[in-house]
Amino acid sequence: QVQLVESGGGLVQAGGSLRLSCAASGVIFSISTMGYYRQAPGKQRDLVATITIGGSTNYADSVKGRFTISRDNAKNTAYLQMNSLKPEDTADYYCNAEIYTNSYSRAYYWGQGTQVTVSS
Repeated sequence: QVQLVESGGGLVQAGGSLRLSCAASGVIFSISTMGYYRQAPGKQRDLVATITIGGSTNYADSVKGRFTISRDNAKNTAYLQMNSLKPEDTADYYCNAEIYTNSYSRAYYWGQGTQVTVSS
């Protein structure tokens, strides 16, 4: 079984920072792309940022220049550093990972979500 465990959410004032972590565990052969998505109340889940195993990153326009995604492949962990937070960043943040459990079997997994609240 594979699990993604998230941590790091919380309440912060506008302009502040938070760092989210997403650790994968279980039977893992390799992890391709890891990413974060977010879902605000009453809205769809949207992409925030992704990072490939080689370190290539992609960001939503709304977070470019403020958020940084990184990963530690040895620890099967991704991080999302969020700076200059705005009230509109308030949402539940979900980690996602494309994980191979052997050389030919892959699946996408989701973390349990962590809440981020930015007060004005």
